[in-house]
Amino acid sequence: MTPSAKGAAVGRGIGIGLMYGLWKPRVLGAWRVPASGPVILAVNHAHNLDGPMLMGTAPRPVHFLIKKEAFVGPLGPFLEGIGQLRVDRTSTDRTAITGALDVLAAGGVLGIFPEGTRGEGDFASLRAGLAYFAVRSGAPIVPVAVLGSGERRGRLVKGLPPLRSRVDVVFGDAFEAGDGSGRRTRKALDEATVRIQERLTAHLENARHLTGR
Repeated sequence: MTPSAKGAAVGRGIGIGLMYGLWKPRVLGAWRVPASGPVILAVNHAHNLDGPMLMGTAPRPVHFLIKKEAFVGPLGPFLEGIGQLRVDRTSTDRTAITGALDVLAAGGVLGIFPEGTRGEGDFASLRAGLAYFAVRSGAPIVPVAVLGSGERRGRLVKGLPPLRSRVDVVFGDAFEAGDGSGRRTRKALDEATVRIQERLTAHLENARHLTGR
């Protein structure tokens, strides 16, 4: 079943209310996200707030691939209801892969943390999944840098940046991951992953220079 586009739109509305109500997002370059058609948002991941922050600041509703461990208790049905995708990171999750490709085939926006898990948020280690989705679907990738979500000073709630603090969300230029040949071999995906990492790392450096973070 294709994740609900209407659900993702509802999720975006919730994200806008929460993110702008609790923090002060500064969004730069949102116009770089194609207004229609399939697109993949590749987001650095240093904090749990990064996904919700992007849901509330992206110009279009986003379907994120989210680790299955987050789908616990009442949060599980809620995440599914707002069009998010459960993924088992310990194996090749065919259901998640199909759901993600369905989102792109329907002209939607797929959100991916290409590092696979929270880390330094510097795109230093990329998994091949992003390249696979980009090459298989032909969807362009838009790099996104979320900066300031890991701020520790002045926290009132453990694990969250200070309330009403500024978080920068910087969108980069869309680019194609493939080499134009249409190849989907392991070598082609490995080469695409290298190209993607170069573009994402360069965008993050530019975003830090632009925002002073």
